Amino acid sequence: MPQANPRVADHPIDSQFLSRWSPRAFTGADISEETVLTFLEAARWAPSSYNSQPWRFVYARRGTPQWEGLLGLLNDFNRSWAENASVLFIVLSKTTFTPPGAAAPVPAVSHSFDTGSAWAYLALQASLSGWHAHAMVGFDKDRARTQLGVPADFSVEAAVAIGKLGDKSILPEGLQSREVPSPREPVSKFAFEGKFQG
Repeated sequence: MPQANPRVADHPIDSQFLSRWSPRAFTGADISEETVLTFLEAARWAPSSYNSQPWRFVYARRGTPQWEGLLGLLNDFNRSWAENASVLFIVLSKTTFTPPGAAAPVPAVSHSFDTGSAWAYLALQASLSGWHAHAMVGFDKDRARTQLGVPADFSVEAAVAIGKLGDKSILPEGLQSREVPSPREPVSKFAFEGKFQG
């Protein structure tokens, strides 16, 4: 269902950055493994320190045996709308890496930053492919670690729901008014030449 997009860029950018947003109303449409792999292929090409590629994605498509397990990790609020998504991801990042020429791993100080790049690539590819991605932190990270067998040297970062845009009327009344692309602060609010001014 087309939604009004109130976003307007103050400086010239590609329209994909205005088109990508994070709805909660999804149709429950089936998604193919090939489509999910296309999203992950985009994430694969994100930049990372030392090309260490710390990101990991555990996913489950609607209708597969793994679906209920991932859906059950979400808190009640997020589960109430994400149950209509087509695929769920848990995003992880490796907190250590072995630098070139080193014999032992060291802390990867940019693991979350780098994994954020991979998530952004995945989200943009989903948008370009006619899907919508919504990331969230409202889920049980400790249970995710145990249930998914995540090793100690990985951080559990976020959950992501991806689906086809549905009608906002399926959402609780309080969420329907929020089901539009959100605005952003102007560049002047977060970027400063030469010295921090915030």
